[in-house]
Amino acid sequence: MQYIICDPADVRLNLLPLTYTRPVGALRMGIDTMADRWKALLPGQYYWLTEPHLQELYPAAPSVDCDTVYIQGNIFATAELANAISALKEGQSLVKGDTLIARRGEGDDKVEFDGDILAINQVYDLFMHNAEAVCADFGRVTDGAVSQPLSPTNIVIGDPSLIFIEEGARIEAATLNTTQGPIYVGRDAEIMEGCHLRGPVAMCQHSVANMGTLIYGATTLGPWCKVGGELNNVVMIGYSNKAHDGFLGNAVIGEWCNLGAGTIASNLKNDYSEIKLWNYAAHRFVRTGLQFCGLIMGDHSKAAINTSFNTATVVGVGCNIVSEGMPRVFIPSFLKGGTAGFDEVNLNEFFTIAARVMARRGVILSDAHRRLYTAIAEYSERYK
Repeated sequence: MQYIICDPADVRLNLLPLTYTRPVGALRMGIDTMADRWKALLPGQYYWLTEPHLQELYPAAPSVDCDTVYIQGNIFATAELANAISALKEGQSLVKGDTLIARRGEGDDKVEFDGDILAINQVYDLFMHNAEAVCADFGRVTDGAVSQPLSPTNIVIGDPSLIFIEEGARIEAATLNTTQGPIYVGRDAEIMEGCHLRGPVAMCQHSVANMGTLIYGATTLGPWCKVGGELNNVVMIGYSNKAHDGFLGNAVIGEWCNLGAGTIASNLKNDYSEIKLWNYAAHRFVRTGLQFCGLIMGDHSKAAINTSFNTATVVGVGCNIVSEGMPRVFIPSFLKGGTAGFDEVNLNEFFTIAARVMARRGVILSDAHRRLYTAIAEYSERYK
């Protein structure tokens, strides 16, 4: 069986700037990415149907002449959905009302799914539904597995069976509270002395919580993230740092980002009013229905020490923010500056910095990456 993870075109635009650099199915929520969750439930060959500028790093199927199932990348995988997809016949589509979930081959024969589905349609859905995702992933990932023992230097509040520690992880003199949800600690991750974690929390492989870090659920730290200070309901996709004091809440941070010491991001307006968030598809600020929304930051963006972000700030890809006051609440991709104004980032300078940053995690900035970011710089012009 061959599976293709598809980008719903309208959803992909709503998920910018995060989907500038990855397909919808490569977004992380809970412990896994959307696609990895499908791979765990429906083993087979997986490919992508995404934007042309992403196809080199996320390859398309070499052929669709074989038995092929197309899965929408924004649908959260469950065992019930996987069973329903496995039962599809050639030419059938699995739907929930007007929402397409998956189809097998070509055809218009619709099969209604009688359960509930979770679809990620807006960037804030990633943190809004992260508690549900962490709890679901925890049950699947830890089923039948054996946790590493927890050091007696730690304090557990709640059910200790809701703490799972992968091989190589290190936790000393921390407080772990599972009364609101589980805590997953990935392979070779580290929770240093004086940290306080309140689940649901997922720390993926090689992630680090520095001494004294406060982490409220529902929070996900993707692979190789390093955090400090205070986090509340944050999703960090991977390879990003907020290693020092400062608050980050109700936020989504892409890969290869760095928030300097003392960086603070507001997640609530002073008048407690409904939040508007920049929407790339609409090319304007759109009502969200939310009271809490913090920083949304695309890949390879940076903020200098003591940067203060206003409520619901959206930062594109490849930005470098140096500001004594609060920068504007929408910063398009490949800009540098702050309250005094912005200039365009030189791509050669961007590549030099990106290569240094990625090398620190043993990742090479390849020619394919360079072509990707060059295309994004051109592509993103239409959404400034």
